[in-house]
Amino acid sequence: MTRRVVITGIGVRAPGGNGTKAFWDLLSNGRTATRNISFFDASQFRSRIAGEVDFDAVAEGFSPREIRRMDRATQFAVACTRDALADSGLDLGSVDPHRVGVSLGSAVASATSLENEYLVMSDAGKSWEVDPAYLSPHMFDYLSPGVMPAEVAWEVGAEGPVTMVSDGCTSGLDSVGYAVQLIREGTVDTVVAGAADTPVSPIVVACFDAIKATTTRNDDPAHASRPFDGTRNGFVLAEGAAMFVLEEYEAAKKRGAHIYAEVGGYATRCNAHHMTGLRKDGREMAEAIRVSLDEARLDGTTIDYINAHGSGTKQNDRHETAAFKRSLGDHAYNVPVSSIKSMVGHSLGAIGSVEIAASLLAIEHNVVPPTANLHTPDPECDLDYVPLTAREQRVDTVLTVGSGFGGFQSAMVLHRPEVASV
Repeated sequence: MTRRVVITGIGVRAPGGNGTKAFWDLLSNGRTATRNISFFDASQFRSRIAGEVDFDAVAEGFSPREIRRMDRATQFAVACTRDALADSGLDLGSVDPHRVGVSLGSAVASATSLENEYLVMSDAGKSWEVDPAYLSPHMFDYLSPGVMPAEVAWEVGAEGPVTMVSDGCTSGLDSVGYAVQLIREGTVDTVVAGAADTPVSPIVVACFDAIKATTTRNDDPAHASRPFDGTRNGFVLAEGAAMFVLEEYEAAKKRGAHIYAEVGGYATRCNAHHMTGLRKDGREMAEAIRVSLDEARLDGTTIDYINAHGSGTKQNDRHETAAFKRSLGDHAYNVPVSSIKSMVGHSLGAIGSVEIAASLLAIEHNVVPPTANLHTPDPECDLDYVPLTAREQRVDTVLTVGSGFGGFQSAMVLHRPEVASV
């Protein structure tokens, strides 16, 4: 018999407020947290806005040594892990550490610290040959992405599988998907999983400037992220993180844990076609959706809400719309769809986990978060995108999807444990 997997703890760091409560308050009220970049002088860039997190490492309880050792993204992951573990009520001291794993996703890992170290060693780029005398003793921690999940493992005492998942913007979905597989196959009973990315740095901003993927609506940062809107012109870069405690269902039920949702199904596919190009028919995402529904043993008509990737680029939004129609048929026109990137921006590898958190909270509160800034519908995006205002309704089953550079397409089905399969 296949072991069932549930999520019992959530921790979030996102633009607009730290913690799960602040995150949900922002989403449910349709507020936006995108603003002018304040971390550095962005005047030279084409896109000068972002979703920044007001994160104070000292207030979060990190020691000076930890702050020096850990990249900002790692700090996010550890802070979210602490919240998720406290939220779950799970005493890991009573659990065999070999039965506890960690699965962490990130697209650019410690890019912020790597860039800062380069600036120091090269004297802000003035010296062609860098001076190793100024090399940080923690450079390896910044260079190796695997250090990020290792820090989480040290935090929780996990001695089972500890893994880094890095496949672009689907990393935060895929890391949780991998965690589900570990529990289902019986390798572990508990996994701390999620993702963290802090890409609001000059090098990352410059990269997206070069391919013109980000918006130039610098005069109105609060309304710049416009998924599915006819006036959209690119996404808003952001940072963020979300971590979860995943457990085997019977064990969670036995200890009386609060269960946010069961992970019914998960699938990922690649279009093997183009680094950034997407087929108009949405075939790759539709296939991931179909497989995730089959794994959950649910019919597409059971989906109550779709948490879309909704990046705010014309190619992605149209691809997704086609994928929903292809996979759900006529039900695609009846189910509400929304993109929280309209409010918190696109935190690259972290966003898939941040969107899982939003999906879990939609089930918890029976509220569908809105797509902010959607005033001018695109005729090619003709589904119900829940414009501007959150919607109260029963939410038992959520489909959340992700799309990433490299052709990655992932989908996950989350539902209340009592939802019957077909």
